Amino acid sequence: MLELRRADERGNASFGWLTSRHTFSFGSYFDPRQMGFSDLRVINDDWVQPGKGFDTHPHQDMEIFTYVLAGALEHRDSMGNGSIIRPGDVQMMSAGTGIRHSEFNPSPQDPVHLLQIWIVPDRLRVEPRYQQVHFPDSEKRGRLRLIISPDGTDGSLSVYQDARVYAGLFDGDEGATLDLGISRHAYVHLARGSLQINGQRLEAGDGARLRDETAIEITAGDVAEVLIFDLRADGAAHS
Repeated sequence: MLELRRADERGNASFGWLTSRHTFSFGSYFDPRQMGFSDLRVINDDWVQPGKGFDTHPHQDMEIFTYVLAGALEHRDSMGNGSIIRPGDVQMMSAGTGIRHSEFNPSPQDPVHLLQIWIVPDRLRVEPRYQQVHFPDSEKRGRLRLIISPDGTDGSLSVYQDARVYAGLFDGDEGATLDLGISRHAYVHLARGSLQINGQRLEAGDGARLRDETAIEITAGDVAEVLIFDLRADGAAHS
């Protein structure tokens, strides 16, 4: 079964310096029907204005990753990490026993567009850790590149959960198929462009829950960038 969630159905937040669309309940947006999907808890689609950002704030017992679509994001945290995250980079924080960090758009003129995504971990109170890997477009062009996995397979970032995340770029005749294991759910988030998932058309910002599907088939991409989450059927969040 495939259940679509259109981009304009998401929650909205606007603070002048930040515009955000929330796939699941977050901050002031609350919908009891949208509390997450399996172990996927947050997908925030954020635009941060030049010279602005998120002040230092805490996190605990959550797997948090950032995926930049355009512009650049500066990160600093209480573990001593400091970095610039750009398109192609994936940054993962395991908050564990507690971490404080800030995120800032260092550009004086260009906004930054990013996805911030939270996954519920399978263990609590771990020592915090930080990872960042660059995945070039050539590794995602016309295919699904594994970017996050439980054991860091194939150069992916490690996550404390039975979850795998794939990223792909599709245009024209390019397509791919992802086989799903028994008793798995999947979530698709289309970051930009348009494409078809198992025959259903998605536009930028759309999402799709998949239950009891054996595979995900991607076709008819039009300058599309997509993230696919391979998740437990009996995950922590509501499904």
